[in-house]
Amino acid sequence: MSTGKFYITTPIYYVNDRPHIGHAYTTILADVLARFHRSLGDDTFFLTGTDEHGQKVQNAAEKRGVPPLRHCDETVVRFQDLGKRLGITNDRFIRTTQEFHKKVVQAVLQDLYDRGEIYRAEYTGWYCVGDERFFTEKDLVDGKCPECGREVTAIQESNYFFRMGKYRDWLVDYIRNHPEFILPEFRANETLGFLRQELGDLCISRPKSRLAWGIELPFDKDYVCYVWFDALINYISGVGYLQDEKNFARWWPASCQLIGKDILTTHSVYWPTMLKAIGLPMPRTIFAHGWWLTGNTNMSNSLGNVVDPMAMIDRAGVDAFRYFLMAEMTLGNDANFSEDGFIARYNSDLANDLGNFVSRVNKLVLRATSGPIPAPGKLEPEDGELLGAVKKAAETMASSLKTMKLDAGIAAVLNAVRAGNRYMEKCAPWVLAKEGKTERLHTVLFCSAELLRQTAVLLAPVMPEKMAQLSATLGYAPGEIGTIGDLFVKPGDLAGRIMKETEPLFPRILVEDKACCAPAPEKKPAEKEEKPANLISIDEFFKAELKTAKILAAEAVPDADKLLKLQIDVGGRPRQIVAGIAKSYTPDSLVGRTIVVVANLQPAKIRGIESCGMLLAAKSGKELKLVTVDGEIASGSSVG
Repeated sequence: MSTGKFYITTPIYYVNDRPHIGHAYTTILADVLARFHRSLGDDTFFLTGTDEHGQKVQNAAEKRGVPPLRHCDETVVRFQDLGKRLGITNDRFIRTTQEFHKKVVQAVLQDLYDRGEIYRAEYTGWYCVGDERFFTEKDLVDGKCPECGREVTAIQESNYFFRMGKYRDWLVDYIRNHPEFILPEFRANETLGFLRQELGDLCISRPKSRLAWGIELPFDKDYVCYVWFDALINYISGVGYLQDEKNFARWWPASCQLIGKDILTTHSVYWPTMLKAIGLPMPRTIFAHGWWLTGNTNMSNSLGNVVDPMAMIDRAGVDAFRYFLMAEMTLGNDANFSEDGFIARYNSDLANDLGNFVSRVNKLVLRATSGPIPAPGKLEPEDGELLGAVKKAAETMASSLKTMKLDAGIAAVLNAVRAGNRYMEKCAPWVLAKEGKTERLHTVLFCSAELLRQTAVLLAPVMPEKMAQLSATLGYAPGEIGTIGDLFVKPGDLAGRIMKETEPLFPRILVEDKACCAPAPEKKPAEKEEKPANLISIDEFFKAELKTAKILAAEAVPDADKLLKLQIDVGGRPRQIVAGIAKSYTPDSLVGRTIVVVANLQPAKIRGIESCGMLLAAKSGKELKLVTVDGEIASGSSVG
């Protein structure tokens, strides 16, 4: 499965910012991709770091009364500590204040200046301190910065310019002829739309009289380099450009350069034209992911609505946080972060589905054999279906890496886990044990444990600590369980390994554990016992037929953010219901569950879709939980 080499980069984060979920997401995404490619056998290099020059850093340092470099040394620790807490496996952490990087930037500047790619001219324009960029009059939106909406300042001064405009036609042709260059495709179209207008030259200097904190221009000591020109060069300086040509040839061009959509222009226009002028090949892919939103608003430090990743890690653990970010966002699109959404996915995917399956298999194996995972006997069709489901999950995961659809790969693995829970219900190993059908019992337990083995391998890049714990439960020493590449070329070696007793892998998060929950109101003594209102008779109660039902399929109702359409089985009879549970449950998390429904409710049409029944759920505030049954029971069973 190896594709050779894989060089991945994150944007280098502005050291003046406070790390938030956006920084954490990009870094975790890069780490997960790097881990996946290592697991596939690819020679992998992962670069991240910090951008430490520019106006905002100088202003912050002056405000604190410290030199800019000291300010950077003290604030960069926040990003380095976050990387450690998140389990990030970057091969290098670059800082743009490091001497080797400054020397590369100056060498590039001198070369471009000597070849006439950089020239000096007078400039009049509008400058945004927040984005540290110049804008023309037509770029402004209501007289303000088109990127951040801040006030801009009119500036007239002499500066140095990179002849970016002359590469416009070349860049348009390159984007059109290389569909993998800018992804998703609509971001490439966005860049092409930007390039329909005349592309001006890029101001790449700032006079020291206005900004002293930057890399000095080698050909004019009165100027420093524009922070974006300086920062972009980290992608090549970080792998040895003009320092270690052998190492540089090994890694460049980059395989994937991850960015947020807010810095698309700098990476899809500035960066490729710079590379073209330098004489270097283009990265294979520049991938722009979406934003994390709170409601309909982008998270940003300036708006004060950011989610602190450290706080989330403290409450739910690193791996749960990593899992949520990878499973929740479809790469390229925006995603919404809420505490309720986090808890719902955690409890559904990790506690209920994966955690529950691990506990069942663990207890049944220990009860049946006191430890050794049994070898399988003759495989029945249902065994083949289960093993086929996990094989399909591995194939989907591998293909999702190529198409940058990690959420789809993760969903495929969780679907296989849900298939494992259904397999348990169908095969009923506890009944096999009671009936003394040992060979069949051993086969069911082996197939279930094999599903866990492959799950541990497939989800290790996403949840490295928890999957290492699962591997140890299955009897593997650290690093022994193998890689994703091994799944396609080596048979499993599970039978005979000693299953170890384990604590719950993902303990449920209770509603009262939510950080935002207020203390329970103080109870007041009852003044007088009142008779409950709305009493009904026992006969009235029994008019409602409550039945157990198994969910066979689930999908969202178009243009209805609260509704899901469910296909259910009630005692062998299929039917369809529409339920307002989309805010609390994803379609994939529902398949295979046994719920309770009102089976004799008169059919009704909801959004034009016939609904034959109603499911039962408990609700407290915004929290909603399905009413389910304890243990295994056939669908269509009476409740009451």
